[in-house]
Amino acid sequence: MENEELEIITHSKGTMASFAFGTFLNEFLWMAFSAFAFFFYEAEVGLNIVLVGIAFVIYAVWNAVNDPLIGYLTNRPFKFTKRWGRRFPWILIGGLLWTISYFLLFAPPDIDPVAGEWILFGWLVFALCLFDTFCSLFWVNYTSLTPDKFRSPEERRTSNGMNIVIGSLGTVSGAIVPPLFIIFGVKFTYIISAGVVFLIAIIALTISLPGSRDEEEYVDRYLENYEEQSDKTSFFKTLKTSMKQKNFVAYVIVLLTYQVMARSMTASIPYIARYVLVVEATVITIIMGSLLLALIISTPFWVKYAQKSNNNRKVILITGFLLVIVTIPLIFVNTIEGFIIGMILWGSAMGGFWAMQTICLTDIIDEAVVDTCERQEGTYNGISMFFSRLAIAVQAVSFALVHELTGFVEGSDTQSTQAIIGIKIHFAVIPLFVLLIGMLIFYKLYDLTPEKTKENQIKLKKMCI
Repeated sequence: MENEELEIITHSKGTMASFAFGTFLNEFLWMAFSAFAFFFYEAEVGLNIVLVGIAFVIYAVWNAVNDPLIGYLTNRPFKFTKRWGRRFPWILIGGLLWTISYFLLFAPPDIDPVAGEWILFGWLVFALCLFDTFCSLFWVNYTSLTPDKFRSPEERRTSNGMNIVIGSLGTVSGAIVPPLFIIFGVKFTYIISAGVVFLIAIIALTISLPGSRDEEEYVDRYLENYEEQSDKTSFFKTLKTSMKQKNFVAYVIVLLTYQVMARSMTASIPYIARYVLVVEATVITIIMGSLLLALIISTPFWVKYAQKSNNNRKVILITGFLLVIVTIPLIFVNTIEGFIIGMILWGSAMGGFWAMQTICLTDIIDEAVVDTCERQEGTYNGISMFFSRLAIAVQAVSFALVHELTGFVEGSDTQSTQAIIGIKIHFAVIPLFVLLIGMLIFYKLYDLTPEKTKENQIKLKKMCI
């Protein structure tokens, strides 16, 4: 069995690079959103923190329905599937509308935040749900294309390497570009910043389209297999099956806890800059730049180590527990220099964890295909997206609770000592313990070893799915 040749379809480096700009788009928009959306409505618009928190919880409820359902609905053939592909049309439509919805988030009605709080609340809920819907349409189909387009472990790792490098540039851009146009206390500068983000996102989407085309051979094979299925699997049956898969459960739990850490820390940076360090918004560029520079430098090392060890589980465990350890010093840091050093250490560990997420999920999807004889990448990616986006609601609720308990004043230029301690709590303390719990669960449940992964690859080749 070990000597059987696995199916390899060669794609050019140019195709892989073009495809990777879809990751650039995702990382760019999400970094910009995570860093400033919550802060903008609480600290700049002055909307009551309870209403901001409720808006993000409503968003999470919508997300619970939206992500898995979009994955399921777009997983079936349409009249245009034969000509345009399974995933490409949704990637194009979703990506375009997603970039527009980002701009709307930072263009709320210019009204008094007390007298018009319900209007602002309604706008925030509407904009968040719109943002999530089109994000799901784009990202579910983009990530679902990965295991179908790149079939062998070698090509997946090569493509993932491209995704990491180009995606890292998206993360860097999303962190350093928006603050360059923002002035704390001047709301209009956020609209200018959002306009710049929109333009960059459109360029990235355009570059990604040539590499995001479906493989014609696999589209034809999918349509043939779909027609032969006399009993089409229902959404709820697929959902139930996926949540019975032990490795998938372990994956979504650790994904949720990692995203809670990443989003809480990212969303805390503007609070750290304005209230702890008492500096201008442009300093955020330096802090985030140091983190992301470390991420870019460290990621090739982790990818090389993953190639050498051929053990994705091992790399996730090492980098996950490293993230927990390097977060501890950030609780006590109070200077720009200290935050820069802390972010460098955190980014160095983050590179490996981030690099393994997509590969880990493709291994899980392969296992599911072998077990069920069906390709349901859309549903699996939709469920994964739900847990990833659920982290935003967890972050919002934790921020709201901490700010209420520590006396944070919405729209104020300064905060009390107690409120600043609260900022430190949601910046480092809560993320640290949340990820630690996730890593312990992953260690206990996840058992996709290199041997099991290779065996699934060989079975898939024989199944011709």
